[in-house]
Amino acid sequence: MMPYEKLLAWKTAHQQLYVLTAQVRRAALSIPTNIAEGVAKSGSREFRRYLDISIGSASELSYLLLFARDRGLLSVQNWAQIDSRRNRVGELMCRLYRSIQHRANTLGQ
Repeated sequence: MMPYEKLLAWKTAHQQLYVLTAQVRRAALSIPTNIAEGVAKSGSREFRRYLDISIGSASELSYLLLFARDRGLLSVQNWAQIDSRRNRVGELMCRLYRSIQHRANTLGQ
């Protein structure tokens, strides 16, 4: 065991980094998981509900990435690349949500 690994301050900080990493993974995975689950539900109302959850997860991911960048855990360049992809996914989900909502309104659902 390295000397710093015995320090409570290091152990606490190291654990926080693990928690942050796990939370980023959960938020990122929640996006496609909820889309996939929503597609399997019957009706556009249920699908929109799962898209809402996916959009919320994308927002959570946005904040977590910002937090990591501001704490120096993620470089500005890496943050920009990841956030650009996250933003594109968010745009696509919002378009899909509006399309489903429009179709439901047209069909009177």
